[in-house]
Amino acid sequence: MTEIPTKSPAQLPTDAYSQPWSGADRAQLPRVGGEREVLTAFLDWHRATFEAKCSGIPPERLSEKGVAPSGLSLHGLLRHLSGVERWWFRMQFAGEDLPHLYYSDDDPDQDFESLDGDVEEAFAVWRAECERSREIVAGAPSLDATGRERLSGEPVSLRVILVKLIAEYARHNGHADLLRERIDGSTGF
Repeated sequence: MTEIPTKSPAQLPTDAYSQPWSGADRAQLPRVGGEREVLTAFLDWHRATFEAKCSGIPPERLSEKGVAPSGLSLHGLLRHLSGVERWWFRMQFAGEDLPHLYYSDDDPDQDFESLDGDVEEAFAVWRAECERSREIVAGAPSLDATGRERLSGEPVSLRVILVKLIAEYARHNGHADLLRERIDGSTGF
């Protein structure tokens, strides 16, 4: 077997790699750990990444739909992610009987389209939903604990919900990357 030569970190050309988002206050991701620790750390990292992509922008610019013909905006993503947190952790896993956020059968896309209201209030709602999600995860006896999917009636494990949310944030952080770069040229992971 041929050994692959490695370089020490000091020998790596840093400008050849994706640069981190400047000023992002994100915890270091674990390299080892238990399943719950790793999954929740990655979800929190993605939450912090999304918040960083929205930071430092005047509130009125967060509602800009910057990539036509898409209706996406950072404000709309914020509202959507609030609803996703509530839907998966509170309504489906914990079984809480709550109204949807930014959704109705008559207006299913209001999270992206009805961008009235205070952006700071939308951030407060999102942060509260994230905090409640963390409480639910921390209080679950294991990742094998199940809730019930409302649409199918089938059981869904906390493990699957965590993976779904990581994927949801990863996808929308990619959207946020493009929207933020369009607003002021800022880039980074």
